[in-house]
Amino acid sequence: MKIDTAGAVHWLAELEPIVEVLMNRHLATAREWFPHQYVPWSLGRDFDGPLDGEPWRPEHSTLAPAVRSALVVNLLTEDNLPGYHWTIGAQTSRDGAWGAWLHHWTAEEDRHACAIRAYLHASRAVDPIALERARMAQVATGAVPEPTGALGVVCYAAVQELATRVSHRNTGRLSGDPVCDRLLARVAQDENLHMVFYRELLRAALELAPGQVLTRLDATVRAFAMPGQGMPGYARLAGEIAVAGVYDLRVHHDEVLVPLLRALGVFELTGLGPAGEQARERLADHLARLDARAARFVERREQALAVRAARRERAATA
Repeated sequence: MKIDTAGAVHWLAELEPIVEVLMNRHLATAREWFPHQYVPWSLGRDFDGPLDGEPWRPEHSTLAPAVRSALVVNLLTEDNLPGYHWTIGAQTSRDGAWGAWLHHWTAEEDRHACAIRAYLHASRAVDPIALERARMAQVATGAVPEPTGALGVVCYAAVQELATRVSHRNTGRLSGDPVCDRLLARVAQDENLHMVFYRELLRAALELAPGQVLTRLDATVRAFAMPGQGMPGYARLAGEIAVAGVYDLRVHHDEVLVPLLRALGVFELTGLGPAGEQARERLADHLARLDARAARFVERREQALAVRAARRERAATA
């Protein structure tokens, strides 16, 4: 193990052989697929403009507004790929195994954006003008999370890739459209493999320096925010997505943090040292607080939905 005078692991060098092993495993596991096979092209028709087609109208899509919002957030997150590529490359390397993984990961993520946008256009799910303006605004800002160093990237990506997988999968399930569900299930399979890559890299790091890594993971988990934070209108979109149950505090706790920390055996680790033990205690406290907040959110959401249902029932019988 390469240690500097401050006693820190040189993560870039130490993890590079493991990056190569995990990338080879990823390439052997991933299944090739093609966006055009998942897009309902037969539903497509010309929009207004030089082709003199039909302008988009909200009634062209039967998707619920919250599902549309989730699709837009998911797509704009994928669209912001240049920012992620630059940030990850700056904190790791564009050469060697790190660089090979970065470039392959970028190609797979770009495929997601191509497929989701084609689905939205062909199915007329959202306003294409508003979508393009949002893409321009999102990518032009270059706003992305910026974890520090190779270890920071690994910790953040392990959480973020799982969160993204869950968001895609839940959006498809709640869409009510078998075509959308099939496409997002396929995208989610890729995101799951990305998560496995970073999770196993994080597991290897924990074996090298458990206390140091857990301290960084604790800070990452407590500060974590979904990558769409910088996109136009994100607060409103995220609110709609949470109310619909696509991604909320309960999902984040139950489907992202708890499974990830359990898979890594965080609460069974030994040899953490004082700083690592304190980090584990903070993680446990964070999970408990998040669980309580999630319970309150779900309760308030159910109450609000019950009130709305009662109002609709009264209106229907009036």
